[in-house]
Amino acid sequence: MPLSIQKLANRLTFRQLQVFKAVYDLKSYSKAGELLGLTQPAVSSQVRHLEQALDMPMFEYVGRKLYCTAAGEEMAACVRSVFHELADMQNRMAALEGRVAGDLKLLAVSTAQYVVPYLLGPFLKQNPQVNISVAVVNRATAVERLNNNSDDLVIMGMVPQGRPLTSLPFLDNELIPIVPAGHPLLNQTTVSPDDFLDSNLLTRETGSGSRLALEVYCQQHRLKMEPIMELGSNDAVKHSVLAGLGVAVVPKLSVLSELALGTLTALEMPGFPLRRSWCVVYPQARYPTPAMKAFINHVQQNIAQYEQLFRDLAGNKG
Repeated sequence: MPLSIQKLANRLTFRQLQVFKAVYDLKSYSKAGELLGLTQPAVSSQVRHLEQALDMPMFEYVGRKLYCTAAGEEMAACVRSVFHELADMQNRMAALEGRVAGDLKLLAVSTAQYVVPYLLGPFLKQNPQVNISVAVVNRATAVERLNNNSDDLVIMGMVPQGRPLTSLPFLDNELIPIVPAGHPLLNQTTVSPDDFLDSNLLTRETGSGSRLALEVYCQQHRLKMEPIMELGSNDAVKHSVLAGLGVAVVPKLSVLSELALGTLTALEMPGFPLRRSWCVVYPQARYPTPAMKAFINHVQQNIAQYEQLFRDLAGNKG
């Protein structure tokens, strides 16, 4: 090892690297201090020692805004690599002891947010050393992040076609037509899809999974679909129906309580419920981490149990 590297190694500490990463990620000394439980002067001191060891500035202020220098960007790439290797080592050490550890970044489309908590409870009980983060987004954002390989696993309904993806279907996603209590359609002996679609249809935004499923159904049956309003979440759609603004097709799991109370009613119509599957998805080229493998195996081994669990939930509340 060159002498200069030895000297540098003697002057650098992991704490300095940790503080640097926090400042780099948050673009703020004070926010980095809050994250790490340090005072702002302590954060500044750690960064200053790092800059002295490298003899180059890592950050600079322009006005009141903090920017990273070119040297800081090089340092950031190095620090990311160091912490990535440490995480891998930690995972390999845990694997040697028969344990699963590490971080697991899950991304769920909004229709799956009602399912994910039921997956995580049993999994974390078996694997308490796995640190899980969950982000909930619409389908369009999920597809974009899937393309960018931004997350470990994506839980979604309609998996993009024509792309090299690994997909594990694990649970039916029933989409049902709903109307509020007292709606005129409830007085009809039979309700046709045309009657329903002409009753002030409310939908999610373009690109969402539930809307896409309804669009496919309408195309297959040559039905006209003209929503009067688009809303950005399933809850917004549900509450708009409750408020009497119109009718909608929503995931059954999102309205179980309202169905049980009678404030919403699921109509019986030809072709409904629309049945899709929730799937665990990741790019085929992605090499699964131990935490990813453990989660995938857990879901795969418990498909029957999850199907029964959600049948029971629907039976008790639907």
